[in-house]
Amino acid sequence: MNSDQYREHGKKMIDLSADYLDNIRDRKVLPDVSPGYLKHLIPSEAPLLPEPFEKILADVERVIMPGVTHWHHPNFFAYFPTGNSYPSILADILSDTLGVIGFSWISSPACTELEVVMMDWLAKLIGLPEHFLSTSETGGGVIHTAASEATLFTMFVARDVTSKQLTNPREMVVYASKLAHSSVERACLLGAVQYRPLGYDDNYSLRGVTLEQQVLEDRDRGLTPFYVVATLGTTSCCSFDNLKEIGEVCQKYGLWLHVDAAYAGSSFICEENRHFMSGIETVDSFNFNPHKWLQIQFDCSALWVKDKNKLVSAFHTDPVYLQHANQSEAVDFRHWQIPLGRRFRSLKLWFTFRSLGVNGLQKHIRSYMQLADYFSNLISTSDLFELFRPRSMALVCFRARGSNDQNKMLISRINSEREIHLTPSEIDGVYFLRLAICSTSTTHEDLDNAFRIINDTFSQL
Repeated sequence: MNSDQYREHGKKMIDLSADYLDNIRDRKVLPDVSPGYLKHLIPSEAPLLPEPFEKILADVERVIMPGVTHWHHPNFFAYFPTGNSYPSILADILSDTLGVIGFSWISSPACTELEVVMMDWLAKLIGLPEHFLSTSETGGGVIHTAASEATLFTMFVARDVTSKQLTNPREMVVYASKLAHSSVERACLLGAVQYRPLGYDDNYSLRGVTLEQQVLEDRDRGLTPFYVVATLGTTSCCSFDNLKEIGEVCQKYGLWLHVDAAYAGSSFICEENRHFMSGIETVDSFNFNPHKWLQIQFDCSALWVKDKNKLVSAFHTDPVYLQHANQSEAVDFRHWQIPLGRRFRSLKLWFTFRSLGVNGLQKHIRSYMQLADYFSNLISTSDLFELFRPRSMALVCFRARGSNDQNKMLISRINSEREIHLTPSEIDGVYFLRLAICSTSTTHEDLDNAFRIINDTFSQL
């Protein structure tokens, strides 16, 4: 394919992209395929000779679309949202065109320097303290692939810091709420440290007294507490740990405090949501995913640290082939992450922020919360359903007034019809359904339709 053909086919690809999103309502939100469907639609070996791009493009509809779950469909209410906007898509085209691998400043100065500035922009947008900015003495931000990488990475840094402080550290222990994301437990498995999932209060919030009690018990047993994850917006029900209380305990016992705000962090661009960040000044690292709710394409997970020197110290390797003349005065992000290579992800932030503006992003966040409020009112006024807990952010947790088995049958039947897509959760033996606002095209009418489907389906059980 030469540049003239690229221009021709690129226009067709842009049209396909726009047509897909414009007409996504015409598709079922969930695919109707079985595992292994795709291998029967394509040859078992790669072609020896080139094929025309028109044929490849035609096969997108024949081979790929039947197996796609449509995350941007107005009837997609599962998990949490994944970001989407045309400026972000266009930024990824530029990133792929440039093809830089920005592991160090010299490997592409613009890649490094734009990321530094964009992370400062974003930190200011959500109200982080100044000590997280690159302009402070030791703070700064970096873009990771996902919140799970940020948790694993900061856990390794905290383990390194603690190991250097103690002559003979005993078995090390990590703490988080029982409602923390499963990636915390997985990070502990990878890091070969003990994991202490802790209980929560009536609001599903981890409290400082619970953490302190367990820390003291573990210290008495000769163990070494070293790392705590506070979740702001849990996956199951979007509850918020008490960051202020947890921070006070961490400071008292010298524990690294990491905040996982993967979903809810985007909402902090609206000042009325920042009360959940009370105690943020005690935090060592803070992470959220703009690629969830801030109209940025995956992958773009923002991580800030109070002391970047601890990162560099823990992960510093300096082979001759990676050295450059400016490394003493420039940021080399290879020391700030687990992989070496990295994409030009900050272009997505730059394009999107400039195209939509802060006001546009705030309007987007508030509109999702207003839609969730609307659906919450439908549930709360129903005789058949009840809220599991009050609406939190743009997530509504609810259940049919019946047994767990009935609710399991309900969601299974709903998803099998493929008109809407929901996911469940279970807390303290109570099984419930989750409806998250995930699409920019979702309307009040879509929620009325979703409620009708849920209501009719339950009535037919």
